[in-house]
Amino acid sequence: MNIYEVIRQPIVSERAMALARDGKYTFEVAPEANKIQIKEAVETIFRVDVIKVNTVAIPGKKRRGWRRPIYGKTPKRKKAIVTIKPGQRIEFYEGV
Repeated sequence: MNIYEVIRQPIVSERAMALARDGKYTFEVAPEANKIQIKEAVETIFRVDVIKVNTVAIPGKKRRGWRRPIYGKTPKRKKAIVTIKPGQRIEFYEGV
């Protein structure tokens, strides 16, 4: 798997910004990616030293239609919280 396929997008939320101040950055990653692939991708793309990677599998939620009975499900996702070495930062999060 290519490193640019492992990291899908950064997660920019209020909680993610609070974690970023402590050196923990949150990304949405490919569901089949493991912690080693995530670590290598973040180190290569952002040129930082990764200390720890935590992953969370988020299951899809059931949804239904409002006017007619359409039932579906949102896709499942995988989220990674990456801790980097103190003193380093990812510039992408600083401008948001």
